[in-house]
Amino acid sequence: MNRREFLASTTIAGLTALLDGSDALAQSRQDTLLVISEGGPNNLDVQGVGANRPGYEVSWNCYDRLVSYGIKTLADGSRSYDQTTIVPELAERWEVDAKGITFHLRRDATFHDGTPVRAADVKWSFDRAVSVGGFPTSQMAAGSLLKPEQFSTLDDHKFRVDFVRPDALTLPDLAVVVPAIYNSTLVKKNSADKDPWGLEFTKANTAGSGAFKVDKWTPGTEVIYLRNEDWRSGPLPKLKRVIWRNVPSAGNRRALVERGDVDISFDLPAKDFAELKAKGSIAVQSTPISNGMWCIELNVTKPPFDNIKVRQAIAYAAPYQKIMDAVMFGEAKPLFGARSNTPSDTIWPSPTSYRTDMAKARALLAEAGMADGFETTISLDAGQGTLSEPIAVLIQESLAALNIRTTIEKIPGSNWRGEMLKKSMPFMVNFFSGWLDYPEYFFFFTYHGQNAVFNTMGYKNPDLDQLIDTARSLAASGDRPAYEATVKRMVALGYDQAPRIPLFQPYLSVASQKSVGGYVYWFHRQLDYRSLTKSA
Repeated sequence: MNRREFLASTTIAGLTALLDGSDALAQSRQDTLLVISEGGPNNLDVQGVGANRPGYEVSWNCYDRLVSYGIKTLADGSRSYDQTTIVPELAERWEVDAKGITFHLRRDATFHDGTPVRAADVKWSFDRAVSVGGFPTSQMAAGSLLKPEQFSTLDDHKFRVDFVRPDALTLPDLAVVVPAIYNSTLVKKNSADKDPWGLEFTKANTAGSGAFKVDKWTPGTEVIYLRNEDWRSGPLPKLKRVIWRNVPSAGNRRALVERGDVDISFDLPAKDFAELKAKGSIAVQSTPISNGMWCIELNVTKPPFDNIKVRQAIAYAAPYQKIMDAVMFGEAKPLFGARSNTPSDTIWPSPTSYRTDMAKARALLAEAGMADGFETTISLDAGQGTLSEPIAVLIQESLAALNIRTTIEKIPGSNWRGEMLKKSMPFMVNFFSGWLDYPEYFFFFTYHGQNAVFNTMGYKNPDLDQLIDTARSLAASGDRPAYEATVKRMVALGYDQAPRIPLFQPYLSVASQKSVGGYVYWFHRQLDYRSLTKSA
């Protein structure tokens, strides 16, 4: 696509013409799905450096894992993954003993190039995940999957994971996006001395055995998937082709789905979802994002945010209700205004006790020696700008009343994860959701001194680390009363210290034509094309 074509595609008429003229739509519309969203993948490999959330969608649909989660029907009739149920994928069955887990692989599974999937591929893939560093290695560590020595092949179709310690999250952690199984022969052929795990190759090429394969990827514009006709790890999807196009304009994304030009519109503003629900002509499904929250994140290594009183002042200056009313339009659960920072029950995410109180904020700034205010930069992910930008503007306006002078820095979505890794941004408006829906898992990634990429605050507190580690250990032992007491102390300490300030728990909403069925909410907040269908 040249520049003229791209510019034309950003208008409704231009985009519709491009879509209708695509050779991909020459097939029956009934087995071709057309999806639009604000942004697309910056990397086709979830284990790649700085891979963004849209990249998770590619990995989820194009790679298999040993196991997955079951699916359940919620009270409103919608469907969601079920974190309490582990089901087979590449592994037909498994046995758990005191020392580890033995997996029995499907004998008929092949990679996209026809190469049989073998236990050696699983071993190499797990070795890669715990060795590449960054987010993938931290994710494996969340399930106590730490080193290559834990993984072994017993024969071509038997793979073994040895425990390093009891951990209730080990098996669930194998069902998330990261522990995908790669065609090790193909990737090794395309690796180099400086890139032993072939990350440059898998950035632009898939090497999986999943239900779909990438037919074409134009970064920033389009991904086209084709069904893998030889997929054996589940029922063959009804869809034969998926076209996923990036449409930066939220107004265009809404108009296209309302006109019936596209099947699914993702990443719309909350206001649009609320209005579409009221109109009723488009199907809208909304699910609270499990273990997720939008937060203000303050880098404690950057003055003045190394001062707890400054952080707490920001917490009292945040315009919580304005954000709920003007940005979310009821499409979220508030995470502020509780009686105490200590949770009253075990429901997670839990609200903080902070509420907008400018007098208290001024007093805390004075105690910190910052009564005259200061200057800082509010950074946000432009790839999530539909929410992050208006939130940042409202925070900017509120802080100005305290003479805190801010500029807003909009970082392209393709670069956001890389900037997070640098841990150089002093003040962020950001979203995180934990794939495993447990509070200790959320804290392990966002507060723990292991300093994972999601601990954007650079926060380290040995007392909090001990509470997080103890909660994980108690979950494995099954001591529920001690576990719940520890989690409450963990949450209270993190909230009191205020390196991250929760704002709200959003809903994940998807707008689609009523002819689209089979939608399932997944923890990774992207689409699973395997279950989707289209009626005539």
